[in-house]
Amino acid sequence: MLRPLIALDADGVLLDFHLGYASAWQRAFGHTPSERDALAYWPMDRWHVERLDASRRDLFRAAFDAQFWATVPAIGGAVQACQRLHDAGFELVCVSALDLEFEAARLRNLRDLGFPIQRVIATGNAAGARSPKADAITGLKPLAFVDDYVPYMRGVPGDVHTALVLRAPNGSPNIGDDMTLAKSVHPDLAGFTDYWLSR
Repeated sequence: MLRPLIALDADGVLLDFHLGYASAWQRAFGHTPSERDALAYWPMDRWHVERLDASRRDLFRAAFDAQFWATVPAIGGAVQACQRLHDAGFELVCVSALDLEFEAARLRNLRDLGFPIQRVIATGNAAGARSPKADAITGLKPLAFVDDYVPYMRGVPGDVHTALVLRAPNGSPNIGDDMTLAKSVHPDLAGFTDYWLSR
């Protein structure tokens, strides 16, 4: 018997990309950056890092390899929240705005951390008025889609419950007219789980 689906974003919902970013900086440049703003939405603002010239930018980008995408740490409480959803009868699918070449590394990352997730869909991160995740969500037909970036809810079918994780308010893009796209708002995945399982 098929389980009902819930689609989950990775970075900012399941995984702590900010800590991953700091580890990539350490791999590229040999030191871990100090924290500048613990409430910053974007990692470049969270950490005390300098703007990079072209050659150093290429060096930094090279640190975002398969090893990186297989080792991003979990957000506190996210594994337990997923386990609760799984135990309640839901199938969880990760839908990530990641390049396809890293899809397997992301799945390995989630499995190694103990997430009860068997499938990752990498959508890429193409710019545009419509979310790069919209087609995947349309095809999956989940009951709910949880993300921490409200523009990724553009184009998601209206019958899908869109849940926004509101984290790190400083510089957050989760403002303005797009906020009407979120049908519920939560501080983290555990908050969404409490809400969803109490319905």
